[in-house]
Amino acid sequence: MHRSTDEPFHRSGAAGPRPHPGQRPEGHPDAPRGTGDIPDPVLVDPAVLGVLLDRHGWQRRGGAAGRYSRWTPPGPSGGAMSLLVPETAAFPDSEDLVGEALTALARSTVPSARDVLVSLAVPSDEIRWWRDVPEPPAGAAGAAGWTEDEHLRSAARQILLAGALAVRAPAGYHGNRHRRRAQAALDGILVGPAPGGRRLTVFLPVASGRAVAVQLYQALHATREAVDYQRATGGMDAFDAAVAAGVSRELTGAVIALVRGSEGARVALEWAPAAGTPEGCPARPEPVEFSPGDLPALRRAGARYLQDEPAVPVRITGAVVRMRRSGPGGAGIVRLSVLAGAEVAHVRMQLDEEAYRIAGHAHLVGLPIRVEGRLESRGGFRRLSAASQVAPVQVDETERDRLMKSLQENLDFFEEACTGEE
Repeated sequence: MHRSTDEPFHRSGAAGPRPHPGQRPEGHPDAPRGTGDIPDPVLVDPAVLGVLLDRHGWQRRGGAAGRYSRWTPPGPSGGAMSLLVPETAAFPDSEDLVGEALTALARSTVPSARDVLVSLAVPSDEIRWWRDVPEPPAGAAGAAGWTEDEHLRSAARQILLAGALAVRAPAGYHGNRHRRRAQAALDGILVGPAPGGRRLTVFLPVASGRAVAVQLYQALHATREAVDYQRATGGMDAFDAAVAAGVSRELTGAVIALVRGSEGARVALEWAPAAGTPEGCPARPEPVEFSPGDLPALRRAGARYLQDEPAVPVRITGAVVRMRRSGPGGAGIVRLSVLAGAEVAHVRMQLDEEAYRIAGHAHLVGLPIRVEGRLESRGGFRRLSAASQVAPVQVDETERDRLMKSLQENLDFFEEACTGEE
């Protein structure tokens, strides 16, 4: 789902949903494209380049006032190289100066140089995570660092998914609903390195990920405010109101994963300078911090969301992919691959003998069925209770062929229905 930025910058052999800077990513026709490893200087706004350098810790060391500025990398070795960046693209030598600066960034070993090029290649909002983790014991740094790296990446993925789920529809508990589309909304993001599991940067393309970035900004700040209210008053009411801002069991669980095992964690978001600030958001959002002392409130909120989320009445159309009952007659369990009616991939339901027979006949001839019921929150909205009105649904020949192919690929499931085995 996520593309790493830890790969060499080159145009050949690119794989995955997001190409690296230096080639125009599919689905982003306005992304700068140049030859070799860098964006086209003509398409790079010098002002945007300056903002990105400042954001990533580069130091402005003067220059010709109103014409260009000189930038050096962060850290003690910052004086080893410098970039001349024009103030605007209006000067005759602006394109040359931008081209030289981009070439120097591509050749630089400074980690932030890669981040600047990534943001120039495709305008992206940046989300940064920090975890304060203890230093590993002597001799165990390698294994401990890898474990912390995976811990941070996993927590970041969970937070991003929670934001994408909230974009689809705010809910206290999403379960299996909307998950496929939420995951698809995260295709193409770039994930940077996570050295020692202490910090991580993710780039969300504005074209496909801005809604997720804005939702996370709102949801994380609402989570912080709800935790503060709970710790001060003992009340959980603020978590109920925070659902509208995107807070959910998924998000509270993701924040718990981020903080667990650390001395504290922080999340910061910065908007793509080429795209500007989203409406209703501050130009420079304050980082959101969480500590181990917040975990009890977050756990209580997650349990509350799970308990309070109601069942949802639905009318589902789906293809039968599994049937099971204990004997040749009576009620049985049917599993559907959902085609329409609910934002879930599969549901499981119990049908009486007549409805089970109808489902079996539809399965044999490659037809989906339609069924009404209540999508239960227990188990993540994968169970349909009070199933009724089961009937086959007519489909065109193309869809019938596709369903029959699916049937042939899952013959073992239908054999289980005939034999009564699990």
